[in-house]
Amino acid sequence: MRSVSPDHPLRRLFAGITEQAFLTTLGVGDPPLIDYLSELLTRFIHMDAIYRLRNAAGRRLEEVADMMLEANELPREGRTYREFHRHIGDFTLFWTGVYPEAVQRFRSGLRKDRFIDYCEQGKRSYYIASTYEDDELCREQAPILRRLSDEFELCAYGLSQVRREWERQLPSQADAARRRLLG
Repeated sequence: MRSVSPDHPLRRLFAGITEQAFLTTLGVGDPPLIDYLSELLTRFIHMDAIYRLRNAAGRRLEEVADMMLEANELPREGRTYREFHRHIGDFTLFWTGVYPEAVQRFRSGLRKDRFIDYCEQGKRSYYIASTYEDDELCREQAPILRRLSDEFELCAYGLSQVRREWERQLPSQADAARRRLLG
């Protein structure tokens, strides 16, 4: 999976816009939460990060229902189960907050996700991930993941404000990203 370099301009852009949206619009001054969300946006620049989960056969998991089924097959102890749930939380928060119009498409027709409430599943998955404190990284992230579970709707709204601002600042790049992600 490709990653964005620490000095990449998009990383700085997302950090600045996320901080501004959460502080100014929402009155939320929580640097670890804001950092997590701007990092989420930076990671999800690449489609392979959005769809990084695979099933046992190596097939890319594109629906939350499939991600949940695969997570349920994993042993409850260990990082893999936690990481599956953290990613489900990230995936549902990203789509709910940044591209809510895509969620409607994901939940239509014969897709399995038509039965999934993205907000409820995102909250549940972040909560599950927050209960793992096996190592230093898990202990460090646990309070942030719990906050994301508790404040999922607020964070989704904040991410919608981030999108609004980046579309205002970078209209042609925002159009290209929207076409790439939404088809």
